[in-house]
This record gives sequence, structure tokens and C-alpha cells, in this order.
Amino acid sequence: MAQPTPQTMEPHRAQWKTQWGFLLAAVGSAIGLGSIWRFAYVCYENGGGAYLIPYFVALVTAGVPLMILEYGIGHQMRGSAPMSFAKLSPHWEWLGWWTVTFVMFGIVLYYAVVIAWCVCYLWFSLSLAWGADPNAFFFQQFLGVTAGPQVIGDIRSPILLALVIVWAANWLIVFFGVEHGIEKANKIFMPLLMILILVLVGWTLTLPGSMDGMLRYLKPDFSRLTDPKVWVDAYSQIFFTLSLGFGIMVAYASYLPKKADLHRDAWVTSLVDTAVSLVAGLAVFGTLGYMAAQTGKPFEQVVQHGIGLAFVAYPQAISLLPHLQQAFGVVFFLTLTVAGIASSISILEAFCAAVMDKFHYPRKTVVTVLSVVGFLGGIVFATGGGLSWLDIVDHFLSHYGLFLACILQCVLVGWVYGAHRLREHVNAVSATPVGKWLLDVPIRYLIPAVLAYLLISDVIKDIREPYGGYPWMALLLIGRDWLVVTLLAALIIAMRPWRKPLK
Repeated sequence: MAQPTPQTMEPHRAQWKTQWGFLLAAVGSAIGLGSIWRFAYVCYENGGGAYLIPYFVALVTAGVPLMILEYGIGHQMRGSAPMSFAKLSPHWEWLGWWTVTFVMFGIVLYYAVVIAWCVCYLWFSLSLAWGADPNAFFFQQFLGVTAGPQVIGDIRSPILLALVIVWAANWLIVFFGVEHGIEKANKIFMPLLMILILVLVGWTLTLPGSMDGMLRYLKPDFSRLTDPKVWVDAYSQIFFTLSLGFGIMVAYASYLPKKADLHRDAWVTSLVDTAVSLVAGLAVFGTLGYMAAQTGKPFEQVVQHGIGLAFVAYPQAISLLPHLQQAFGVVFFLTLTVAGIASSISILEAFCAAVMDKFHYPRKTVVTVLSVVGFLGGIVFATGGGLSWLDIVDHFLSHYGLFLACILQCVLVGWVYGAHRLREHVNAVSATPVGKWLLDVPIRYLIPAVLAYLLISDVIKDIREPYGGYPWMALLLIGRDWLVVTLLAALIIAMRPWRKPLK
């Protein structure tokens, strides 16, 4: 008897109760920790307000087209990334599995640990536990950082406990499905996140020196626009910030009703993510401005980015506040926690959707197994050597994995399936038509070219000098092999036959 193919399946799919619920979930996925601490620094480093010009060019020519692509194929094919790619071409199912696999068994493993740090610091804020030296507290007392990735060290108990809480939250939300779990959670998380960010901005405005920090953040330096690096950074930020190439937006769009304005939704998701990142930057740099004024240090010396900003510079600034330090700390780390959870549940859902589509296992079983495996897989990042492992795995997956996956996705849709066919579907359900210059041309030519440039640049840079100064053996065994193992797993899963869905 012939095995059913994805094209013959017509499983009952969950559906968003409201368009508003879908948009909040999509925006929640896009607005992650990086939107709060990465965008502001990249903007500051690349010309302030002038950086918004290349950023919006990148948004229009790469971000929105890719968002339309992922919304379009998920909606048209009514499936997760593996199912949708298999329907586009049977030979490309593996790509869908690879994206959701290296995100589920890579990115979300360490991302959940970073959220666990935020949960810990939410508790630490009540007593300002980081003391007079937040740097030593974070790296030595809290993380217990070892000499390198080759020295795993002990498991950090507070992080492990917080990791249990993070995965319990992920499990609880995704366990109850699209309508009763993810949609309801984001209807709480997203308004709460907006309120918390606005509270931070308003509070920061009352601090002496904050306006200087905000002005330095947005002060335009148009001479930087002639620097190719600024434009490269703009495109790189777009690919990082919108949750593209993860299979998330494909799965989320598959839960939309047959009539959905995909063109409008792509713009709304992209612009809201940008707006939130921009506004959050005001709070970040306003606080750094206050910190510079209080310590008497030059502004450039207090500016940090990434984990240094969130867990060293910000705690130090909180300790300098004249009053209500604990409350300010709680608001800031609650903001990070909410943003992180909203993103992590979308990653979990993307893989759950793929497994349910292919094997038709019950949602509750899939979510429970994945949550347990995700927690266990994340323990290595909760050790003394975890920071080094996190840094290496993040570099390889979010650069090489993500860039290559997006390039191949563009090849599949643009050349194998045909970008014009996807555009016809999007235009059939959208109020405003999408032109070939917004979809076909970027997908077939511009986006693959930009991503190829970014990918080759990373390869050359890493060959010239080992990333982060880590030993070559550690980079290969941890970073490279993580990509290879997830790719092999994807190929194996893709070779498994599709099962007939339950009626």
C-alpha cells in the first residue's frame, strides 16, 4: 500500500482565534533578548540615527520579503517548515527539518539558560545581591566561569533551578496548544512587555544624565553611511532580529485562516519589532548616560553590549540609583524574562508542529518529551564552562546555520518552486498586492547574495583568527560538529515515511 505523502494529507490544524492573537505571537517571537540589548548597541556603534537609513533599507529589501516568504509558504502549504518544504519539492524536506532541529536542539537550549539568568537576576534585584562589583559577581560567583570550554566545571545550582522554571513555563504554554496556550500567553506577555519597556523609558528620563545617553544613542553621524560595514551590520541585524530562517513564522502562518492579509501582517510584524527595539534602546542608553554622569567616566567607557550590558553594566547602574533600586531591577529583568519566554515558546512550537505533522503524535506527548530533553540538553550551558559553550554554539548556529538555511530557503522558493507562484498566493489573500520587486527579486538575487557575503566573511574571519580566541579543537568539536549532527538528524528524519493523520 502506498505511503501517504504530504500532498495527500488534510489533517485538522489548530487555528488562531483572532488575527490580533497571531500578530502578538509573531511579534513575541521576533522581540527577543537581542531586540533589547543588541539593536541599541549596533545602532550606537554605526552612526546613531543615521543607522536607521541602512536599517530600513535592509528591512524593506530583506526582512519584509523573507517574512512574506515564510508567511506565504506556511499559509499556502498549511504546514510546519518540513511539511511546507516537502510540498514545495519532495527533495527539500530535509531543509525544513534542519532549520527546526538546530534551533530546537541548539539555539533554544542555550537561549533558555540565558532566560534562566534573567530569572535569577530578577530574584537578585530584591536584595541587590551583585554588590559593589557586578562584574566579579556575574562571571565568578554566579557563572563560576572556568578556563575555557574544555573545562566543564560544576553545575551552577541557582541557574539549574531557574532553568527548571523556564522549561516548565515553556511546557505549560505550548502544552495547551495554539489557541489556549500560545495565543493566550502572548495576549498577556506582549502588552505587559510594552508596558514594562515604557515604564523603563519613563523612569530613565527622570535620571540626571539620561538625556545625554539617549542623544548619543540617536545622534546621527551621516558620514558613517559611506562605510560598507554599517550596511553589512544593518542586514546582519535584520536576519538576527526577526526570527527568520527558524521555521517559526512558517508554522505560525500555517495556523491562520484561509483568508489572511499576509502582506500587511509581514509589515506589521517587522515594523513593531523595529519600534520596540528602538524604544527599548532609549531606556538602555538613558541608563548608561546616568551611569556615566554618576561615575564621572567617559560615556564610551560605560557602554557595553550583550550579556555585559544586561548582567554587569545594568546592575551597576541600578545600584547607583538614588531610590527604588530594587523596583527598577525587577522591572528590567522581568522585561528580559518576558521577552525571552515569548521567543522560546515559538521555537518549541515550531519543532512540535513539525513532529505532529509528520508522525501525528499527540501534542501533549510531543511537548512533554521535548521540554524534558530541552532541559537536559541545556544543563551543559548551566555549568562553569557553559558560557564558553554558549558563545561557540551561538556563533556557529546563528551565523553559519542561520545564514546557510536562509540562502537555501531562498533557492527553494525563488528558483525551484518559483517566487511568482508564491506571490500569486500572497496577492490572492492580501488587500494590497505584492510586487515582484518586493518579493521575487530580493528572494532570487539580493538576499542570497547578501547572506553569501556575510557567510563568506565569517568563514574568512574565523580562518584568519579562531573565533573568540578559543582552541581550534573546541571550535570544531563543539561548533562545527553541532551543525553536522543536527544536519544528519534532519536527513534521517526526512527519510522516514509520512504517516496518515488521525481523523
